[in-house]
Amino acid sequence: MKILEIMKFIDQLCRENHIEYCIMGGTALGAVRHGGFIPWDDDLDIFMKPDQYRKFKKVFHKAAQDRFVIQEWKTTERYVEYAKVRMNGTTFIEKNFVNNKTMHQGIYVDIMMLHKIPQNPLIQRIVYLESKFVVLYALSQRNWKPKNRFQKAALLLLNILPCRLMAKTAYRHIYRYDNMTDNYMYCYWLTPAKFRNGLFHRSFFDRTKDIPFEDTVLLCPEKIREYLQYRYGDYMKLPSEEQRKAAVHAYIYDTQKDYTEYIR
Repeated sequence: MKILEIMKFIDQLCRENHIEYCIMGGTALGAVRHGGFIPWDDDLDIFMKPDQYRKFKKVFHKAAQDRFVIQEWKTTERYVEYAKVRMNGTTFIEKNFVNNKTMHQGIYVDIMMLHKIPQNPLIQRIVYLESKFVVLYALSQRNWKPKNRFQKAALLLLNILPCRLMAKTAYRHIYRYDNMTDNYMYCYWLTPAKFRNGLFHRSFFDRTKDIPFEDTVLLCPEKIREYLQYRYGDYMKLPSEEQRKAAVHAYIYDTQKDYTEYIR
């Protein structure tokens, strides 16, 4: 319910200021399949296009007052993937961040950037690889434990490369196509998603519509079922118990105490 409180604030702020967003991933899946949160999940994800996110930031701080903060890849040490709106006075600590004393670790909503990309397959592959480099670099900053020889070799390589500079360069390249007006698709690969699952036809996100979510209404892609079919296949099929356990993010959470009381 704290996550939903954050999302209600985001939704109201967006509607009042004509800012576009839409629920995505497991949140969109939960809205269709469960009428709200997936019961075993513990986060909420939305898409914003970069120009809409810039509008959101301009109006956020005055409206948020001292209730919420934005955490960004550009400003937060050891955090380089996407944005979160965090709630002050709460705790949501993920295992890889349990010893991080510099990062805000309140309950959050994720804001993922939905980028334009040309239909050129070579450019798409380049941006995909750049995105995966950024993800790998982010994992290396989180006390990530490699699971195989390839990952160990990649981690060793990251320790000797100028990765912060390379990540900034990769981000600039990922963003460089957002002014396109024609012949583009959308992509989002700053996740574990494989190439196909992070590349979307623009019609999925051209328009949004209202969808019931718990005790409120949020915005979703107009073609939400087509999006879910593309993203998940048989999206009404429930995952295994093992997959359900893997969906849990929180290592320590508290809806009443600030995260600073857990990190000394």
